[in-house]
Amino acid sequence: MTMGTPAEIAALRTLALVGPATSGKTTLAEALLWKAGAIGSPGTVERGSTVSDWDPLEKKAQRSLNSSVLHFRHDGVHVHVIDTPGAQDFLGQSLPALEAVETAAVVISATAGIEPMATRMMQWAAQRERDRLIIVDKIDAPDINLEALVGQIQAAWGRECLPLNLPAAGGTKVVDCFFTRESDVKTDFSSVEQAHRALVEQVVEVDAGFVERYLNDGDIDASELHAPLEQALREGHLIPICFVSGRTGVGVPELLDVISKLLPNPTEANPPAFLKGEGAAAKPLQALPDPKMHVLAHVFKIAQDPYVGKMGVMRVHQGTLTPGMQLYVGDARRPFKVGHLLTLQGKEFVDATRAVPGDICAISKVEELTFDAVLHDAAEDDHIHLKPLEFPVPVHGLAIEPKRRGDEQRLHDNLHKLVSEDPCLKVEHVAATNESIVYGLGELHLRTILDRLTEVYKCEVNTRPPRIAYRETITAPAEGHYRHKKQTGGAGQFGEVFLRIEPLPRGTGFEFVDQVKGGAIPYNFMPAVEKGVRQGLDAGVVAGYPVVDLRVVVYDGKSHPVDSKEIAFITAGKKALQAAVQAARPSVLEPIVNIEISAPEQNIGDITGDLASRRGQVSGTTSASGALAVVAQAPLSELSSYQSRLNALTGGQGRYTIEFSHYEAVPPNVQAQLASQHKIKDED
Repeated sequence: MTMGTPAEIAALRTLALVGPATSGKTTLAEALLWKAGAIGSPGTVERGSTVSDWDPLEKKAQRSLNSSVLHFRHDGVHVHVIDTPGAQDFLGQSLPALEAVETAAVVISATAGIEPMATRMMQWAAQRERDRLIIVDKIDAPDINLEALVGQIQAAWGRECLPLNLPAAGGTKVVDCFFTRESDVKTDFSSVEQAHRALVEQVVEVDAGFVERYLNDGDIDASELHAPLEQALREGHLIPICFVSGRTGVGVPELLDVISKLLPNPTEANPPAFLKGEGAAAKPLQALPDPKMHVLAHVFKIAQDPYVGKMGVMRVHQGTLTPGMQLYVGDARRPFKVGHLLTLQGKEFVDATRAVPGDICAISKVEELTFDAVLHDAAEDDHIHLKPLEFPVPVHGLAIEPKRRGDEQRLHDNLHKLVSEDPCLKVEHVAATNESIVYGLGELHLRTILDRLTEVYKCEVNTRPPRIAYRETITAPAEGHYRHKKQTGGAGQFGEVFLRIEPLPRGTGFEFVDQVKGGAIPYNFMPAVEKGVRQGLDAGVVAGYPVVDLRVVVYDGKSHPVDSKEIAFITAGKKALQAAVQAARPSVLEPIVNIEISAPEQNIGDITGDLASRRGQVSGTTSASGALAVVAQAPLSELSSYQSRLNALTGGQGRYTIEFSHYEAVPPNVQAQLASQHKIKDED
């Protein structure tokens, strides 16, 4: 087996294009491939001819719905690029890309300015200690003020955000400020000398020796600043800004040079946040980009294709992967054999002979692969995992069932495939209503899932309006008791349960405690009691929603030597729990979401007034690029079809993102309404 060399690994770059929808990420990716010579001509999103957006649903929607892996070579450097979706609804695709790269390239539109998704991606990238690069696209658009935009970037994200190049001649060319310093060229704002001086001063600050040289000599050649520059990028002390037009290709050759000359290779960036061990006992584990060490690779994407099968896309962090070698998945004790090792270019893939630290590759037709799995080649390397990403909680629900009777298992299997691809998708079966509920991050997310079911998997479904993920809880301690006694001639059923319940802090969940003494309930029946309690919690008591955040203590009961059976104690546990909840001042909880709205400034009054009418609370507003960002919290139930309302308020110019915040008790009138609806449903 041939290993990678230090020079080969030093010539690798990885970056993820992240940021808002419509910022131009896919068009920019196409321009990078074209200028690097990886494709003969650039495609367009409108024609559905880009390498990234190859999925039929993406072509139909004219937007990215999945992350797509690309690669090219430039100036002796092999570059892996991940093009990610920009809509908040597809964070399950975009956030994991941060784990596979050294650099998060946050793309913003010169026309739209700083949007909420860009700010979120900057924050997430900082939390994961990725190097950050800001790319301002569409610099040739009319009526834009790029100098003002740079000021807004620095105000929002820090003075460490500095231009590496500057637009000139109305966005028809870009002038380098760091490597070659074309100081005699007039730019659209600032000057090359000023920009260069600001960059050098920012970089040398991380190294006292260079500070002294700079003060004595007045300048330092860029070729000597590689090590402190990489340190500044790692520490977030420098966040470069580059200007491009993905549509015309302006600034793209300069961006390619930045990628190859400035962005870190796998040995220069912050190491991945691997941990070894479980829970609080987990300790940091250093993964070294050494091709001769044992293998550590991380699966950041699962793709299910009806024809190709299951494909795990991974980043190699340590060791060398080759076809035919045996790997373990996580803590599994049985290895699998790597059949084909694949290099991806959108939907196309070719066999690779090996993958070294820094490479992004894929393995197909291995059912054991799961999202977030760590692959390794040593049986003793178990309990290794990456620090978990904090994904938004999916709170938009849709009841779903197959159109044709008998297709229930087929629907279940296809939903399982979709869940395996998307960590922000959840499927839950509600026993009380015998419904399958699909939870996603928003209406667009759920609509895309339905399209995949029908168009990709040919699975026709019926749906009912989005179901809000209400919960129930208690606000006081209480006791419950139930005796289940049934005699039908012959052996009967008998079980009696005494229990008490007490509230727990919000978000704790459920605790079951057995305090039965003297065998009042035989130990072999306690699992049945707990099963009945859990059934009661799942079915709900007040409005038919799961009961959460309480402790259930079973402290007494009775049994019969002949008639006691599991079913009797299941029933007694469930009924005793329901009686206790009714006496514990039950409360219905609703999901509260953070909402951030971007809209023209003149619409601020209408938007804040509308939010107030929806029980929303505005916490602040910020202004950028002629648009207003309103930050608020509101009940999810009040935001049904909110985009339609926002379109009406802003003439179609408003956009919003939501993210789960917490659960909060509903007002008494809402609880009474939900309870009434549940009672009517039970009577039916």
